[in-house]
Amino acid sequence: MQEKIRNFSIIAHVDHGKSTLADRFIELTGALSIRELKEQVLDTMDLERERGITIKAQTARLKYQSRSGQEYFLNLIDTPGHVDFSYEVSRSLTACEGAVLIIDASQGVEAQTLANAYLAVQNDLVIIPVINKIDLPQADVQMTLEQLEHIVGLKAEEALMVSAKKGTGVEEVLESIVQRIPPPQGDSSAPLKALIFDSWFDSYRGVVVLVRVIDGQLKLGDRIILMSNAVEYQVEEVGYLTPKPVKAEVLNTGEVGYLIAGIKNLAHARIGETITHKFRPTAQPLPGFKEAKPMVFCGLYPSGESSIEDLRDALEKLRLNDASLHFEPEQSPALGFGFRAGFLGLLHREIVQERLEREFNLNLITTAPSVSYRVTTTKGQVLEVHNPSELPEVQQIKKIEEPVIEALILTPGCYLGNLLQFLDERRGHQKKLEFISPSRVLLDYLVPLNEVVFDFYNQLKSLSQGYASMDYELAGYQEAPLVKLDILVNYEELDALSVIVHQDKAYQIGRSLVQKLRQAIPRQQFEVVIQAALGKRVIARETVKPFRKDVLAKLYGGDYTRKMKLLEKQKEGKKRMKRVGRVDIPQEAFLAILEVK
Repeated sequence: MQEKIRNFSIIAHVDHGKSTLADRFIELTGALSIRELKEQVLDTMDLERERGITIKAQTARLKYQSRSGQEYFLNLIDTPGHVDFSYEVSRSLTACEGAVLIIDASQGVEAQTLANAYLAVQNDLVIIPVINKIDLPQADVQMTLEQLEHIVGLKAEEALMVSAKKGTGVEEVLESIVQRIPPPQGDSSAPLKALIFDSWFDSYRGVVVLVRVIDGQLKLGDRIILMSNAVEYQVEEVGYLTPKPVKAEVLNTGEVGYLIAGIKNLAHARIGETITHKFRPTAQPLPGFKEAKPMVFCGLYPSGESSIEDLRDALEKLRLNDASLHFEPEQSPALGFGFRAGFLGLLHREIVQERLEREFNLNLITTAPSVSYRVTTTKGQVLEVHNPSELPEVQQIKKIEEPVIEALILTPGCYLGNLLQFLDERRGHQKKLEFISPSRVLLDYLVPLNEVVFDFYNQLKSLSQGYASMDYELAGYQEAPLVKLDILVNYEELDALSVIVHQDKAYQIGRSLVQKLRQAIPRQQFEVVIQAALGKRVIARETVKPFRKDVLAKLYGGDYTRKMKLLEKQKEGKKRMKRVGRVDIPQEAFLAILEVK
């Protein structure tokens, strides 16, 4: 049986046709009936369908009869392509022996193609290159093959020509998977050793866990132990996804399937956990996964009818489904109780917020994104600061270090001038500039992460008319002259709108921010003063004018003093209202910060 199993992932840059190729595999192997088939069948979330991207890695077990007449079981894992979800990709690859690397013939090799290929090489996987969308009029197959050799380092003659949309060449890919990818290694007589590589929460059955059996067998009714926390459960159901769940009696060595054991505690089924038998345990757990380190932080606060308990419950359930989400409680004087959440990037933040609002019916206010800084105090203490409000007083700070990313940017040469100027404005430091073909340039830059979280990706796409692509990884910390920019509304500091900025950009950002806030904050019955300040020094100010009632409308004549008396009375009322009135800050005010850099 083990000889007939092939475990593989589909990897590619975003929008190069992974989900479409997965659809063709499912169609060709008859895993679903014609009635059940639909486009992007493995993209189960509405968000994935609307945006045309894969967010969660999905699996399907396919039964394939090869041309030699042999029957094989192919475990397919469809992975995300966006840089924010590379953690999902790395987890999926550890459960595989091979990877199908898709490259769009009309766009060629892009930054994430390169990054995912490197991930596959690090995991010692067999890579099958597939050139997709060969039917498009703008497809340039020859150029794509040259890039495959020169940039990725794979042989052009190994590449397969495919049109996933039309189904051309799909069977050759399945044949190559059977021929080139080795069967899983493992000892079926050894004690059980299974790796949890994904999980999600089912409100009726508890935690559903996706496992890859490395050694031994996982049977219905087994008593199992989750090794990192030594908790014990009994297996209630095992099976595999086709992509519909199909129950089975046993999962054998090398197989990928799901497990239900009545796990109610979300923390027990951690991704990367090792499962073994209670009465015949394995000696050593699997190494698991490197913890995903959040790169972007923001505050999440309930608003309207949503409560803090609802938000906590929703975040805990979502974290089970998304192990890279981190959160901890925090309190803001302006917004009350909430959570400080850590994300892998801006798209990840956006997706999490939308999922919380849609799947759990929450109303949320999210604060401006920030990054994690390292602050050394005059006493020699080193603090990690995720929130501008945690920054010590200026006189107590010896130095502030900010996180820096190494960005790989692939762009057509005609946009090089625009991008070099843009990266310079964003305090980028050039490591390498290489012409990898007459028309394509590879830029290797060190850029402060603080500059990337504010509208960087959109600007990059805009300046290159959508042709530039980017991949990045954290490259450490560097010292910088950073200051805390406070926002005051009616002379009260609003900590949720504070940002940490570079000293040279503080005035420009402060000026731009108060102008944006003046447009975002609605007019009140009293005057609203918005200020940007560095410490005690105000560097920019805007005023939202109040609504005014015409108190003189009922006057039809008489002495001038009657008019003045009414105006003075109105003025006193406005002053009193300003003392007791509360300015309602809409979500648009927090989003305005995203557009200021």
